[in-house]
Amino acid sequence: MIAENIQQFKASIPENVTLIAVSKTKPVDAIEEAYAVGQRDFGENKVQELTDKSEVLPKDIRWHMIGHLQTNKVKYIAPFVHLIHSLDSEKLAKEINKRAKQNDRVISCLVQVHVGDEATKFGFSPDEARAFIQSIPEKGYENIAIAGLMGMATNTEDEQVIHDEFKALKNLFDELKGDSKYNLDSTHFQTLSMGMSGDYQIAIEEGSNMIRIGSSLFGARNYSI
Repeated sequence: MIAENIQQFKASIPENVTLIAVSKTKPVDAIEEAYAVGQRDFGENKVQELTDKSEVLPKDIRWHMIGHLQTNKVKYIAPFVHLIHSLDSEKLAKEINKRAKQNDRVISCLVQVHVGDEATKFGFSPDEARAFIQSIPEKGYENIAIAGLMGMATNTEDEQVIHDEFKALKNLFDELKGDSKYNLDSTHFQTLSMGMSGDYQIAIEEGSNMIRIGSSLFGARNYSI
C-alpha cells in the first residue's frame, strides 16, 4: 500500500513540488518500500530516530530534519543531514554553523517562520526572520546556506485562516528573494516548505513547493513511540 500511495500522491501534485515522506515512528521496512518506488526525501522529527535510520538505510536518501532541533543534538546529524527545516533561533544557527564547519560541510537550512496564532509553534516572527537573514553576512555563518522558509498553519477547520497564513509566508518568501539587502543567493534560496497531510492542497495553491506528508503515505502515526 505504501508504494501505491506514494505513486498516486506524486501523480496528484505539480511536478515542481517536492514530496517529503514523513517517516517518523515508521519502521525501516516501510521506508524501504517507499524507497523501492523512487522516494528519496524522508523527514524525521527526532534526532535519535533519524541517526538510527540513516545508519541502516541506503546512503542516497536525503534526510530532512523537520522537527524542533535542540542545539545539543545538532552534532549527531551534522555529518549527513540534507536539509534542516527548523532553523528557529540565533542560538541554533550558531551551533549548526559550528558543527557544519567541523564536518567540512555547508548545511542547507530553512528559516522557520511562525505565521499561525498557536503559542506552541516554534519559529521567528516575520520581522525577526527579516532581521536574522539580513544579519547573516556580518555574523560569519559561512557554513550555513539559507535555502528558503518553512512554516505551519494554525490547526483549524477554517480554511480561510490557513489560506491567509500560507499566503503571508509566500509573500515574505518573495520579498526576501527579491530584495538585494537580504544578501540571499537566489539560486539557492528556492524552497518554500509548507503543507502537511491535512492542508497541503491549500499550501500548494498558495505557492508551496515542498510538502511534508506522513499519514497519507504511511497510514496513521504511532503515538506510542
